[in-house]
Amino acid sequence: MAVSLAERTQQLHDERRLLEKADLDIEEGWQRIRRQEDRVQELQAGGHDSRQAERLVELLKQTLTEWERHRTLIIQRVNYLEQEVEPVPRTTG
Repeated sequence: MAVSLAERTQQLHDERRLLEKADLDIEEGWQRIRRQEDRVQELQAGGHDSRQAERLVELLKQTLTEWERHRTLIIQRVNYLEQEVEPVPRTTG
């Protein structure tokens, strides 16, 4: 069953919205990491055990890596759908 141009256009719109959300989530993820790194430094400066806080930084970074991979997949899907919806006209010559 073929997918209509209208359906592809809606899919493209949906994927672009997902890409915007992914970009926002990634930026917020970096902010969380920076705040947590600040907390680690505060703990260390105060002579406190910072191992759990450091572990959280690593987990946040791993999560962010997965979000960035997912963003790449969204970009690939957007590119594919753009070709389906907005094909480049062929030139004759």
